[in-house]
Amino acid sequence: MSKDNIQEKLIATGRQIVQMQGVNALTARKLSDASGLSVGTIYNQFGNMDNFILIQNYLTLEELFNALAQVDAPDGYQKINAYADVFARFVLENRNFWFLLFNFHLNQSSRTYSRTYLRLVSNILMLVEKEFAILYPKMKSEKRSIGTQVLWITLFSLSALLTTDAINTYSKLEPTKVVKFLLGTYLTGLKVLN
Repeated sequence: MSKDNIQEKLIATGRQIVQMQGVNALTARKLSDASGLSVGTIYNQFGNMDNFILIQNYLTLEELFNALAQVDAPDGYQKINAYADVFARFVLENRNFWFLLFNFHLNQSSRTYSRTYLRLVSNILMLVEKEFAILYPKMKSEKRSIGTQVLWITLFSLSALLTTDAINTYSKLEPTKVVKFLLGTYLTGLKVLN
Protein backbone atom coordinates (compact mmCIF):
# COMPACT_ATOMS: atom_id res chain seq x y z
CA MET A 1 0.00 0.00 0.00
CA SER A 2 1.42 3.42 -0.97
CA LYS A 3 1.90 6.25 1.52
CA ASP A 4 -1.03 8.17 -0.03
CA ASN A 5 -3.31 5.13 0.23
CA ILE A 6 -2.31 4.60 3.86
CA GLN A 7 -3.04 8.23 4.70
CA GLU A 8 -6.37 8.13 2.87
CA LYS A 9 -7.37 4.96 4.72
CA LEU A 10 -6.42 6.44 8.08
CA ILE A 11 -8.20 9.72 7.38
CA ALA A 12 -11.38 7.94 6.25
CA THR A 13 -11.24 5.62 9.26
CA GLY A 14 -10.72 8.60 11.57
CA ARG A 15 -13.79 10.30 10.13
CA GLN A 16 -15.85 7.17 10.69
CA ILE A 17 -14.68 6.97 14.30
CA VAL A 18 -15.53 10.63 14.99
CA GLN A 19 -18.89 10.38 13.25
CA MET A 20 -19.99 7.16 14.92
CA GLN A 21 -18.31 7.31 18.34
CA GLY A 22 -17.48 10.96 18.97
CA VAL A 23 -14.36 13.01 19.48
CA ASN A 24 -13.09 11.20 22.56
CA ALA A 25 -12.93 7.93 20.63
CA LEU A 26 -10.34 9.31 18.24
CA THR A 27 -7.13 7.93 19.73
CA ALA A 28 -4.12 6.38 18.04
CA ARG A 29 -4.98 3.01 19.57
CA LYS A 30 -8.61 3.05 18.38
CA LEU A 31 -7.54 4.34 14.96
CA SER A 32 -5.03 1.51 14.76
CA ASP A 33 -7.62 -1.11 15.74
CA ALA A 34 -10.22 0.22 13.28
CA SER A 35 -7.81 0.60 10.34
CA GLY A 36 -5.77 -2.53 10.90
CA LEU A 37 -2.60 -0.42 10.77
CA SER A 38 -0.12 -0.08 13.60
CA VAL A 39 0.15 2.91 15.92
CA GLY A 40 3.70 3.30 14.59
CA THR A 41 2.34 3.61 11.05
CA ILE A 42 -0.04 6.33 12.19
CA TYR A 43 2.79 8.32 13.75
CA ASN A 44 5.04 7.71 10.74
CA GLN A 45 2.34 9.12 8.47
CA PHE A 46 1.24 12.12 10.55
CA GLY A 47 3.91 12.73 13.19
CA ASN A 48 1.35 12.99 15.99
CA MET A 49 -2.39 12.92 16.59
CA ASP A 50 -2.61 16.74 16.55
CA ASN A 51 -1.50 16.69 12.90
CA PHE A 52 -4.03 13.97 12.18
CA ILE A 53 -6.81 15.99 13.83
CA LEU A 54 -5.75 19.08 11.91
CA ILE A 55 -6.30 17.21 8.64
CA GLN A 56 -9.73 16.13 9.89
CA ASN A 57 -10.48 19.79 10.57
CA TYR A 58 -9.30 20.79 7.09
CA LEU A 59 -11.87 18.39 5.68
CA THR A 60 -14.60 19.82 7.90
CA LEU A 61 -13.80 23.39 6.85
CA GLU A 62 -13.71 22.34 3.18
CA GLU A 63 -17.11 20.68 3.57
CA LEU A 64 -18.52 23.82 5.22
CA PHE A 65 -17.12 26.04 2.46
CA ASN A 66 -18.58 23.77 -0.22
CA ALA A 67 -21.98 23.85 1.48
CA LEU A 68 -21.85 27.67 1.70
CA ALA A 69 -20.67 27.99 -1.90
CA GLN A 70 -23.82 26.11 -3.01
CA VAL A 71 -26.11 28.77 -1.55
CA ASP A 72 -28.45 30.03 -4.24
CA ALA A 73 -30.04 33.20 -2.93
CA PRO A 74 -30.15 36.84 -4.01
CA ASP A 75 -27.13 38.86 -2.91
CA GLY A 76 -27.13 40.86 0.29
CA TYR A 77 -29.29 40.13 3.32
CA GLN A 78 -30.95 37.09 1.80
CA LYS A 79 -27.64 35.50 0.92
CA ILE A 80 -26.11 36.16 4.34
CA ASN A 81 -29.25 34.76 5.98
CA ALA A 82 -28.97 31.70 3.76
CA TYR A 83 -25.30 31.36 4.79
CA ALA A 84 -26.38 31.49 8.44
CA ASP A 85 -28.95 28.74 7.82
CA VAL A 86 -26.39 26.55 6.07
CA PHE A 87 -23.83 27.19 8.82
CA ALA A 88 -26.26 26.27 11.61
CA ARG A 89 -27.51 23.17 9.80
CA PHE A 90 -23.95 22.11 8.97
CA VAL A 91 -22.90 22.40 12.61
CA LEU A 92 -25.99 20.54 13.81
CA GLU A 93 -25.63 17.77 11.22
CA ASN A 94 -21.89 17.41 11.83
CA ARG A 95 -21.76 17.92 15.60
CA ASN A 96 -18.88 15.55 16.25
CA PHE A 97 -16.70 16.96 13.45
CA TRP A 98 -17.53 20.51 14.49
CA PHE A 99 -16.80 19.71 18.13
CA LEU A 100 -13.41 18.30 17.02
CA LEU A 101 -12.70 21.54 15.15
CA PHE A 102 -13.90 23.74 18.01
CA ASN A 103 -11.91 21.80 20.62
CA PHE A 104 -8.77 21.96 18.51
CA HIS A 105 -9.28 25.70 18.12
CA LEU A 106 -9.52 26.19 21.88
CA ASN A 107 -6.30 24.27 22.47
CA GLN A 108 -4.24 26.29 19.98
CA SER A 109 -3.42 29.19 22.29
CA SER A 110 0.35 28.68 22.17
CA ARG A 111 0.64 27.63 18.52
CA THR A 112 0.04 29.35 15.25
CA TYR A 113 -2.43 28.01 12.71
CA SER A 114 -1.15 26.45 9.53
CA ARG A 115 -1.45 28.34 6.26
CA THR A 116 -3.88 25.72 5.00
CA TYR A 117 -6.13 26.21 8.01
CA LEU A 118 -6.03 30.01 7.67
CA ARG A 119 -6.71 29.77 3.93
CA LEU A 120 -9.76 27.59 4.53
CA VAL A 121 -11.18 30.01 7.10
CA SER A 122 -10.32 32.94 4.83
CA ASN A 123 -12.26 31.35 1.95
CA ILE A 124 -15.35 31.21 4.15
CA LEU A 125 -14.87 34.80 5.31
CA MET A 126 -14.48 36.03 1.71
CA LEU A 127 -17.95 34.71 0.84
CA VAL A 128 -19.47 36.81 3.63
CA GLU A 129 -17.27 39.84 3.01
CA LYS A 130 -18.47 39.94 -0.61
CA GLU A 131 -22.03 40.29 0.67
CA PHE A 132 -20.96 42.92 3.18
CA ALA A 133 -19.58 44.97 0.26
CA ILE A 134 -23.05 44.86 -1.32
CA LEU A 135 -24.88 45.67 1.91
CA TYR A 136 -22.50 48.36 3.11
CA PRO A 137 -20.94 49.91 -0.02
CA LYS A 138 -19.80 53.05 1.83
CA MET A 139 -18.05 51.10 4.57
CA LYS A 140 -14.28 51.07 4.24
CA SER A 141 -12.74 47.77 3.20
CA GLU A 142 -10.83 47.39 6.47
CA LYS A 143 -13.99 47.93 8.52
CA ARG A 144 -15.90 45.39 6.37
CA SER A 145 -13.10 42.89 6.95
CA ILE A 146 -13.27 43.45 10.70
CA GLY A 147 -17.06 43.18 10.63
CA THR A 148 -16.83 39.86 8.78
CA GLN A 149 -14.28 38.51 11.24
CA VAL A 150 -16.38 39.59 14.23
CA LEU A 151 -19.39 37.81 12.73
CA TRP A 152 -17.32 34.63 12.17
CA ILE A 153 -15.94 34.72 15.72
CA THR A 154 -19.44 35.23 17.11
CA LEU A 155 -21.00 32.42 15.09
CA PHE A 156 -18.01 30.18 15.79
CA SER A 157 -18.41 30.81 19.52
CA LEU A 158 -22.16 30.23 19.34
CA SER A 159 -21.48 26.96 17.53
CA ALA A 160 -20.10 25.56 20.80
CA LEU A 161 -23.63 25.75 22.15
CA LEU A 162 -25.04 24.24 18.96
CA THR A 163 -22.91 21.12 19.35
CA THR A 164 -24.35 20.44 22.80
CA ASP A 165 -27.77 20.57 24.39
CA ALA A 166 -26.77 23.73 26.29
CA ILE A 167 -29.33 25.94 24.52
CA ASN A 168 -32.09 23.68 25.83
CA THR A 169 -30.80 24.35 29.34
CA TYR A 170 -31.63 28.05 28.98
CA SER A 171 -34.65 27.91 26.72
CA LYS A 172 -36.52 25.88 24.17
CA LEU A 173 -35.36 28.00 21.24
CA GLU A 174 -34.48 26.23 18.04
CA PRO A 175 -30.72 26.67 17.45
CA THR A 176 -31.18 27.97 13.91
CA LYS A 177 -33.51 30.69 15.23
CA VAL A 178 -30.83 31.76 17.70
CA VAL A 179 -28.32 32.10 14.86
CA LYS A 180 -30.78 34.03 12.68
CA PHE A 181 -31.78 36.44 15.45
CA LEU A 182 -28.16 37.10 16.33
CA LEU A 183 -27.29 37.65 12.67
CA GLY A 184 -30.23 40.01 12.09
CA THR A 185 -29.35 42.05 15.15
CA TYR A 186 -25.70 42.23 14.10
CA LEU A 187 -26.43 43.26 10.50
CA THR A 188 -28.87 45.94 11.69
CA GLY A 189 -26.27 47.26 14.11
CA LEU A 190 -23.67 47.46 11.34
CA LYS A 191 -26.07 49.42 9.18
CA VAL A 192 -26.62 51.94 11.99
CA LEU A 193 -22.87 52.21 12.67
CA ASN A 194 -22.08 52.55 8.97
